[in-house]
Amino acid sequence: MQKRKCVSVVQLRKLLTAAICSIAFMALVSVHVQHVIPSSNDHKFNDKITTTRDLQSWTRELAPPHLSKVLFPPPKSNVSRGVSRGVSDYEKLWKPPSNRGFLPCTKPTPNYSAPAESRGYLLVHTNGGLNQMRAGICDMVAVARIINATLVVPELDKRSFWQDTSNFSDVFDEEHFVHSLANDVKIIKMLPQELVNTTRIVKHFISWSGMDYYENEIATLWEEYQVIRAAKSDSRLANNNLPADIQKLRCRACYEALRFSPRIEQMGKLLVERMRSFGPYIALHLRYEKDMLAFSGCTHDLSQDEAEELRIIRENTSYWKIKEINPIEQRLKGFCPLTPKEVGIFLTALGYPSKTPVYIASGEIYGGESHMAELHSRYPLLMSKVKHCNPALPQLVVFGKVGIH
Repeated sequence: MQKRKCVSVVQLRKLLTAAICSIAFMALVSVHVQHVIPSSNDHKFNDKITTTRDLQSWTRELAPPHLSKVLFPPPKSNVSRGVSRGVSDYEKLWKPPSNRGFLPCTKPTPNYSAPAESRGYLLVHTNGGLNQMRAGICDMVAVARIINATLVVPELDKRSFWQDTSNFSDVFDEEHFVHSLANDVKIIKMLPQELVNTTRIVKHFISWSGMDYYENEIATLWEEYQVIRAAKSDSRLANNNLPADIQKLRCRACYEALRFSPRIEQMGKLLVERMRSFGPYIALHLRYEKDMLAFSGCTHDLSQDEAEELRIIRENTSYWKIKEINPIEQRLKGFCPLTPKEVGIFLTALGYPSKTPVYIASGEIYGGESHMAELHSRYPLLMSKVKHCNPALPQLVVFGKVGIH
């Protein structure tokens, strides 16, 4: 009798356990179904649920145009919608970026005055590539104003890697430069003959220096010297905490006074006209020249022989201070340019179709066509400036037919 009671109790327990599990399981399923398929009257849930249609819209908004087309193509029957998307994609790729509220700041303030009487002459030896020299010239115009100097037209760097022998007047419109800044700084083309052999001080201005340095340290040199020579021009003036009129003067020098020489202007217009004949185009500066790679120590995707050649160049260039560079660390830190292959992948990811014309706006690409093959395969309309930019040529030459010069 006692055994029967024990068996009955055990069975009852099992029955109750099964019932409780069933009820819990049904409750769980019910809650899950309510979240996935809510009642049409439950607006609170509907507002939070991501439907297939919402996912499609979200992907189209954030993904590159060519990917959104592949993942979620628009209905074929909706022609107008397809046309609208085509226009939208075109605008995303080619619409000029917003100026974000920034405006030109070249006009002097009402308190700006004519330059004070000159206390001496400032000679400038610019250094670096064209962009560095251009920025340095703008800084030296401002420095001449600060220390009340007569600026002698700057000397361009002839000792750089490329050994370019160009003078200021070969690259820039010298007359325009002198006259456009006449109300800011006195500028002359050459040092007066009587001062050519006079004692001068060669000074390495401290990088990123402000007004106090030039007014209190450099300007006092006029007490002993008539001529100050700036040994370098790059990054010699601070970017911040300068008077508004000094900043505006730098802008005037950069955007108004430093105009390319008429010959270069004409050549540039010719290239732009020919590129525009192909439609909207990308002007691409790869920064993949021999000197850039040798200086930075970037050797990703290069052969051992190429890497060794760059190392020897860096070792033999006396004014490059850093000789031992770990190329892997350089790349991991973001100090290396993208390879031409990576640039092609990047442009494709942005959504630019393979028919997009691409103009290579740089010097000779290291390795030539062997390193440009991947980019060229993605963008066949890959073009460059022709050697000497012969105006008689009917069109720009596609990269595959001539080398980059």
